Amino acid sequence: MTSQYCIVIPNYNHGDVIEDTIASLIEFTLPIILVDDGSEPLTQKVLSKIDEKYAEVVLLRRDKNGGKGAAVNTGLVKAYEMGMTHALQIDADGQHDLADVDTMLAESRSNPKALISGRPIYDDSISKSRYYGRFITHFWVWIETLSLQIKDSMCGFRVYPLEAYAELIKQVKLGTRMDYDIEVMVRLFWQGVNVRFIATKVHYPEGGVSHFNALQDNWLISKMHSKLFFGMLVRFPALLFRRSNR
Repeated sequence: MTSQYCIVIPNYNHGDVIEDTIASLIEFTLPIILVDDGSEPLTQKVLSKIDEKYAEVVLLRRDKNGGKGAAVNTGLVKAYEMGMTHALQIDADGQHDLADVDTMLAESRSNPKALISGRPIYDDSISKSRYYGRFITHFWVWIETLSLQIKDSMCGFRVYPLEAYAELIKQVKLGTRMDYDIEVMVRLFWQGVNVRFIATKVHYPEGGVSHFNALQDNWLISKMHSKLFFGMLVRFPALLFRRSNR
């Protein structure tokens, strides 16, 4: 089957930079699924204008904000329903280096069954708490997979193989907020999906809006790691066998 690619962008009140992002992505001549995750009216108007301006854009509206994971899932499910085989996920806040889109797509086309993910190279715009806090999740992911293959599980710049994703969500309900990126990568790895990484620059724009809720999201991530740890114990023999045969 010929591979069919699209782009999925979850958006919650990122009205300032989203049109620049869309304009930069048009050159790839791919369908762009833009998911409005219950944004405020001003952002909704911006997204409506983008939808009217660009034929490549498919705008989906969620009535209420469900979180980043819920929005990405909405976009990936729609992509699969449209007959797409792969979806490039990009965040809406302008932090990802779109110069690497070609590299990400080329890596996916060379490894169509793999999940392709950015491996962030940070500049001084990242806070120290965010930078060092990521290593806690890296540690737990290595335990949950019994592997060092997953170099970074929190970057939202990815190419998903949609057949594997569709199979996964038939079996499990994924987290809907900031826990989503981590959980979906671990569970796809458990499912036998290879994960490949592309080094990419990440910049947090000055004045950018972060929707990370320190109390709620850290609690959800902690709860998710507990769930994944016990899931690893159930899969321990299979993961150990997979590791020994790499």
